[in-house]
Amino acid sequence: MESNGWQDKENSNDRKGQKRKLDYHFEDGRENATPPSSGDDDRRALMSEVSAQVNILQNTFSWREADRAAAKRASHVLSELAKNEEVVSVIVDGGAVPALVKHLQGPPRSVDDDSAKPYEHEVEKGCAFALGLLAVKPEHQLLIVEAGALPHLVDLLKRHKSNSNSRAVNGVIRRAADAITNLAHENSNIKICVRMEGGIPPLVELLEFPDTKVQRAAAGALRTLAFKNDENKNQIVECNALPTLILMLCSEDAAIHYEAVGVIGNLVHSSPNIKKEVLLAGALQPVIGLLSSSCSESQREAALLLGQFAATDSDCKVHIVQRGAVCPLIEMLQSTDVQLREMSAFALGRLAQESHNQAGIAHCGGLVPLLKLLDSKNGSLQHNAAFALYGLADNEDNVTDFIKVGGVQKLQEGEFICQATKDCVAKTLKRLEEKIHGRVLNHLLYLMRVGEKAVQIQLAMALAHLCSPEDQRIIFIDNNGLELLLELLGSANAKQQLDSAAALFKMGRKASTLSPLDAAPPSPISQVYLGEQYVNNVTLSDVTFLVEGKRFYAHRICLLASSDAFRAMFDGGYRERDARDIEIPNIRWEVFELMMRFIYTGSVDISLDIAQELLRAADQYLLEGLKRLCEYTIAQDMSLENVASMYDLSEAYHAVSLKHTCILFILEHYAKLSARPGCSHLLQCTLPEIHNYFTKVLVQSTCCSKRPV
Repeated sequence: MESNGWQDKENSNDRKGQKRKLDYHFEDGRENATPPSSGDDDRRALMSEVSAQVNILQNTFSWREADRAAAKRASHVLSELAKNEEVVSVIVDGGAVPALVKHLQGPPRSVDDDSAKPYEHEVEKGCAFALGLLAVKPEHQLLIVEAGALPHLVDLLKRHKSNSNSRAVNGVIRRAADAITNLAHENSNIKICVRMEGGIPPLVELLEFPDTKVQRAAAGALRTLAFKNDENKNQIVECNALPTLILMLCSEDAAIHYEAVGVIGNLVHSSPNIKKEVLLAGALQPVIGLLSSSCSESQREAALLLGQFAATDSDCKVHIVQRGAVCPLIEMLQSTDVQLREMSAFALGRLAQESHNQAGIAHCGGLVPLLKLLDSKNGSLQHNAAFALYGLADNEDNVTDFIKVGGVQKLQEGEFICQATKDCVAKTLKRLEEKIHGRVLNHLLYLMRVGEKAVQIQLAMALAHLCSPEDQRIIFIDNNGLELLLELLGSANAKQQLDSAAALFKMGRKASTLSPLDAAPPSPISQVYLGEQYVNNVTLSDVTFLVEGKRFYAHRICLLASSDAFRAMFDGGYRERDARDIEIPNIRWEVFELMMRFIYTGSVDISLDIAQELLRAADQYLLEGLKRLCEYTIAQDMSLENVASMYDLSEAYHAVSLKHTCILFILEHYAKLSARPGCSHLLQCTLPEIHNYFTKVLVQSTCCSKRPV
């Protein structure tokens, strides 16, 4: 079974470049400014404010202390305004981008001037922060890059090499990394530009920076750059990022291991060779360890990454389970976080496609929470759970537990959102059906004999849907399964009645494929068909019937061979034995003619408007073959409105086939009939007949085809 749905899920989930959630404060503790409202009344004031700050930036590009202080304040004001996404476009339209980009580098200084400068790094940090906020909107990303921001941002990543490890240096590096993250977010061209500008090596180097905030920012940028970009992935790996990223997975800082697992996830996605390198570098156990993290985002990323690892090969699936991933994944299935449940189901689905893992996942309690997820209104979550259950159903050791916890009923009654999920559920039921034989069936039969009543009932209902026709007798007659279902059908619990009716209907449909129950009994005398030309033909006629005052010419030899009724008439002590003319008082001419046509030819076309009269005549003259034809025609018109009258008709004229059709119709439409006024009597009076029908059909079906268990 293909798992394209799960691959698509990887593409659409958190495995993508992330915009940085930029901190809304500066490290110097300055209070946040309140941005003006973006309403129409304040728009002019806002534009005026933006214009003023842009003008300051344009006119303060020097090392003079007053200019640097003014530039710092201006970048701060623009940053505060940019925190309100509604006014970002106004800031950009006001010409802020070129002014901010200009200040990403310090003013010119002489070659031999290495003296400390006022607000060194502070202005650059503020401008990088503001540009990162403006880049949150995709339409501004290219504008900022075309203004020349990338080379300056990459240079800022290297500030620590020529300066002390100060708070200011750390801040400017972090803001530069954040700005690169937002500029490259879901923009493949800018990701390429960052690589071409040499941005990846310094970012990889910063993973080992002492300041954890810088580490986190660098990892966030690498995560974005690696998403769906093979060249960037390869360069990140070539820069030897993997050992450091794997160490970061073990960090006690949740923000660090969250970013690290995100980078690794984007590196391995759709890249089998990198995936192998990551595993060889020792990532597996730290990733499994993150399943127990207090950070739900890290748990989610780890589960998704394990699902990707599990796609590598069968051995990797086994190793993941052996190293203790199953229990925390199952625990995550019960989280209140929808995405956490979704990703854990995704990982378990991949792991469950390996035979050695299937019984272990079920044994650790995975079945019930996975079945519960089928009730989710989230299509992807529901789909992942269904795929995991499909894998578990492949193991014979899981079949009994699957049935005992109501899994079959859950799969049958679930409301599934996606067609792919519906197909997966259908294949799961088919897979379970194929397992109901040999030791699995013997185990189920044992539980039907010795298990608690509730378990016996659950087994009987499931087996009605899953077992083969050849095994129905041993399950439902020899091991009391039929009595269990009939007990439910006669209970006062409406849900149990409906479940039982559905199970019995399925059972009846299966049994009818083998049983000759409704076939007409063979005649003790070889049938003689004179042919169409002799119907009501005086030639060689030796008996005449008077029907509605008209003569109908017939032939005794044909009548004698047709039924016991005519044999008794002509060979017994009845007065018709020697009579030349026999009166037929209770059958219309049209009906009698059709009956005789059947006797002479063995077939006849029956219209619905005459079928019931013809059935009565066929019953009167014991013409079983004609009765079956009439019953078939009548049954074609069966509906909720007339099933009761048809059942009465079958009783009146011993129409066995019609009665059985009524029984199956009643079982199939039990819910609708139960809701109709006046149908309760019909349902009650058919219970004994349902018992008789199934007892007979199940016994006869196994006479036709027997298979040892």
